[in-house]
Amino acid sequence: VIRHRDVRASYYGVIDKFRLQVSEQSQRKALGKKEIIATLLPSAKEQQQQKEEEEKRIKEHLSESVFFEQTSCQPENRTASSGPSLLTVFLGIVCIAALMLPTLGEMESLVPLYLHLSVNQKLVAAYVLG
Repeated sequence: VIRHRDVRASYYGVIDKFRLQVSEQSQRKALGKKEIIATLLPSAKEQQQQKEEEEKRIKEHLSESVFFEQTSCQPENRTASSGPSLLTVFLGIVCIAALMLPTLGEMESLVPLYLHLSVNQKLVAAYVLG
């Protein structure tokens, strides 16, 4: 197994040579040898990332040059986010209330028995809250 441990973009296209020698375990005399030429190439993923970065740079450059022309003509119709949604807040309150209820098996409680939650139910509430 041959591994290239110092992979950098500057090494792409560099040609390396490896020599393999075959010999018997008991003898030092080589039975054969072969030189292998290897070239370090970027992975398909890296090539895709480089293309995407180039496209982003081109789009940013084009959008910056067009930005000043469009801002004077078009008013902004964006609405500011007012924070977490109502559903998220409600779910958080329900989970907190569930964690405050007594666990099954607690006898000294003023809360009715049908509101006692199991440990698993409390774990789900804690997970959703977290």
